[in-house]
Amino acid sequence: MVSEYLGAAGFEVAAVAGGAAALERLGREPYDALVLDLTLPDIDGLEVCRRLRAKWNTPVLMLTARGEPMDRVVGLEIGADDYLAKPFEPRELLARLRALLRRAHAPARSSLMRFGRLEIDRDARAVRVDGAERTLTSLQYELLVALAENAGRVLSRDTLMDLVKGQPLEAFDRSIDVHVSRIRAAIEDDPKKPRRLITVRGAGYVFARQQP
Repeated sequence: MVSEYLGAAGFEVAAVAGGAAALERLGREPYDALVLDLTLPDIDGLEVCRRLRAKWNTPVLMLTARGEPMDRVVGLEIGADDYLAKPFEPRELLARLRALLRRAHAPARSSLMRFGRLEIDRDARAVRVDGAERTLTSLQYELLVALAENAGRVLSRDTLMDLVKGQPLEAFDRSIDVHVSRIRAAIEDDPKKPRRLITVRGAGYVFARQQP
């Protein structure tokens, strides 16, 4: 059903029935995005995402029928860019997938941002600390850029999601916190005691222009 709907919307779609087949296909040819169901007959979808993220930066949209929010949190923590709970409206799937592709293929702005040891290279869509490149998903990269461009300004979760996704944050969705924790793990010396990306209780997050 998903393949037919996306095909009718103009996408060129390849469908496989299991996680092992998906990883094998990704190893043979590049794809612009992956729609990944968590419930698979061979390898758990979370494990597929983990293995994929270790090798490729392909944007991942998870589909899950599981009711526990923790399943979604775990998926985001291991590298998924977005998720959609079943049952879902096909139009929402299409909108989220297009948003993922826009972020992944957005034209880079000719600008390099430096904050001490942290460097954000918008030409290469790369993040480096002390010259070493750090891995972020496309959404996490856009979140970091949005925060850095507004350094010193407190941004609410809703504002951040509007900036990077063009749509308001769902009331139940705390995925923004998961993505921020992943960014901290990539750029902070001690993610549990962040000095660059600070939580402002009850208000949101602020990117510290200069570390204390």
